[in-house]
Amino acid sequence: MNDSAWPDEPTPEQVRRGWAATVSALPAGTRVTGQVVACPPFGVFLRIDDVPDALGLADIGSMPAGASLPALGARISGEVVWHTDHNHQVRIRLSEWLDHS
Repeated sequence: MNDSAWPDEPTPEQVRRGWAATVSALPAGTRVTGQVVACPPFGVFLRIDDVPDALGLADIGSMPAGASLPALGARISGEVVWHTDHNHQVRIRLSEWLDHS
């Protein structure tokens, strides 16, 4: 089973080089939309619309009880909650999870 739909994903180098621009474009509190591109066991990665080198992650640690992870390829929205500098990830809290809080 393939758990990734990110055929033209940015390379880790592109994500690293674009990190300052990503943080500037997506401060905490920014509303974002995007597409689920990978579904590892710990959450979902998303390609954030209009920020091609950004790597968004909605992890199960922020998923409320009774909520579920969106499917691969799903269009989702959420809010930037923080930036993880060491691995250049934009942490996202999904809008659908806010309904379960």
